[in-house]
Amino acid sequence: MGLWRRVAFLLLLLLLLLQGLGQSPWVAAAAPALRWLLGDPACGALLGLALLAGPWLGPWTPHWLSLAAAALLLTLLPTRPPPGLCWLPADLAYTFRMIRLGLRTWARLRRRPPDTFVDAFERRARAQPGRTILVCTGPGGRAVTFQELDARACQAAWALKAELAGATSLHAREPTALLVLPSQTLPALSLWLGLAKLGCPVVWINPHGRGPPLVHAVLSSGARVLVVDPELRENLEEVLPKLQAEKVHCLYLGLSSPTPGVGALGAALAAAPSDPVPADLRADIKLRSPALFIYTSGTTGLPKPAILTYERVLQVAGMLTLCGVTADDVVYTVLPLYHTMGLVLGVLSCLDLGVTCVLAPKFSASGFWDDCRQHGVTVIQYVGEILRYLCNTPQRPEDRTHKVRLAIGNGLRAEVWETFQRRFGPIRIWEMYGSTEGNVGFINYPGRCGAQGKTSCFLRMLSPFELVQYSLETEEPLRDIRGLCIPARPGEAGLLLTQVLRHQPFLGYRGPRELSEKKLVKNVRRPNDLYYNTGDVLAMDHEGFLYFRDRLGDTFRWKGENVSTREVEGALSVVDFLQEVNVYGVPVPGCEGKVGMAAVQLVPGQAFDGQRLYQHVRTSLPAYAAPHFIRIQDTLEITGTFKLVKSRLVREGFNVSVVADPLFVLDNQARTFRPLTPDIYQAVCEGAWRL
Repeated sequence: MGLWRRVAFLLLLLLLLLQGLGQSPWVAAAAPALRWLLGDPACGALLGLALLAGPWLGPWTPHWLSLAAAALLLTLLPTRPPPGLCWLPADLAYTFRMIRLGLRTWARLRRRPPDTFVDAFERRARAQPGRTILVCTGPGGRAVTFQELDARACQAAWALKAELAGATSLHAREPTALLVLPSQTLPALSLWLGLAKLGCPVVWINPHGRGPPLVHAVLSSGARVLVVDPELRENLEEVLPKLQAEKVHCLYLGLSSPTPGVGALGAALAAAPSDPVPADLRADIKLRSPALFIYTSGTTGLPKPAILTYERVLQVAGMLTLCGVTADDVVYTVLPLYHTMGLVLGVLSCLDLGVTCVLAPKFSASGFWDDCRQHGVTVIQYVGEILRYLCNTPQRPEDRTHKVRLAIGNGLRAEVWETFQRRFGPIRIWEMYGSTEGNVGFINYPGRCGAQGKTSCFLRMLSPFELVQYSLETEEPLRDIRGLCIPARPGEAGLLLTQVLRHQPFLGYRGPRELSEKKLVKNVRRPNDLYYNTGDVLAMDHEGFLYFRDRLGDTFRWKGENVSTREVEGALSVVDFLQEVNVYGVPVPGCEGKVGMAAVQLVPGQAFDGQRLYQHVRTSLPAYAAPHFIRIQDTLEITGTFKLVKSRLVREGFNVSVVADPLFVLDNQARTFRPLTPDIYQAVCEGAWRL
């Protein structure tokens, strides 16, 4: 039967059914039946036509004909309902919670002045001054109450107000940058809350950066003040002349300064009063005023400061509530505060909800569960590698002796998921997908093993998105003859595009507008619509579950960090025996994400020096960004538009049986890049070679 005959036949059956029985439950029953057969848009159109034509057909429809139509319609239905129908109760419940959270956030920020996370923190400090809100573990760790944290934040606000008066203008709302190590978590959080009391946005900078990437991070943020951990003195002094040339006022978070031209903030903090900070100092804060700048490498270029508004911060903070976290829980996080997951979803969410947050200065697989037992932890945060490391530790009799009931994070592979729950107990895992600058996120609320999120027809109405086909060479969406993007089929990997709407904006990055506009795509589903290009490739099955497949562009993810290939290429390009450098990420069996690899062309007449390259990499790049494999080529292949070709290199990886070029591997024990032999390749694939 042709399509139009099928539609007309089904429409006639529906009309007869509606007229003969005349009961609204039958309308509800017929609607999903047509949806199974035709899909949402056609179903909606047919139901509308049926309701319009109903009064006209009513007098002509005998009762027996309607019953026959009902029987025939039931006969034509599929023998099984659609796979996603079993998730309808969970979809509705989650959608309701999402709407309720959105309305609550909207109501808070529509007040004049808006009710921000700072106001919620101050209310809880007044209502529960003796409640423990932070527990810092490790050497010198301690518990901190609401009252103490608020007092420290007020001291920071008064000290910084005096300091900022000479370096910037509070009314200009210029950001202040923080460059601190995890050992200074408590002072850094006090500074952040103090600046928030003044209405000043804060820039959290990765403390592992140094040299040109550090200069770029500070200057691109627009910060006029940089507060530095004294332990990072060497990092600061390397770039201090360039920062001072740009009128950036630098301060150490200590009692004294060993560096000429750099002040010290410690004495002013100690002497400042802890009097409450008047709320009118931040009275001009609006819904979309910047609250934080968090660096993200996105998919192109060097890391960029993504704008997190007060609205966005409260939306992300509310995700703990969606996952079932209550004020009686204790949340444990080892994630860095310069990431959205650690700072906003971790610390800020706890401050907003009044949940005790246990902060570890660094991740320790051997001490993880001991910390959880000692502090009564009930909720843990993770990135996929953390749970994999826990599963790789030797088994212990007390593996299931803990109170942890929820694990919240992203990047967890299915095999690690199953192993983790089998070994450590039936911990509920809330896997999620999102990006710092993105305008849509997903949560795997039913708990399907291996999925990064789930959607439904209800959620897609609230947050529209598309998975579209794309070119492997250009990494751009493919288009049909009308110039519109071609949707990916169920189960097919597609580029994720999220629609930009008034209630779902894409605010982009601080700096030139073109940095943000590069991430936008027009004419996706209809002419002149606008979507944000996430640069991520996902697949969606028939039930609405989403699975992460790959990340496009100049970025890959390793050890829970986004690595900018441009940044690594810039660091390697200054090595005198390297003429051209092409950096990309390659998958490694058993590891989450991709590890860095560089295809290089040597300067004519120069030899490859593995020891010199090792020393340069270790001093100029964070450990997670260091390339672990080097491939030496006679020439680097480029496209017709003079871009370096990466796709073929990624496919070939570091497989010694496929790649004919010389290959080298980073050897931390020998402190060099040594030739990659078949034995070492096998050890890497089996997990015996430590990356």
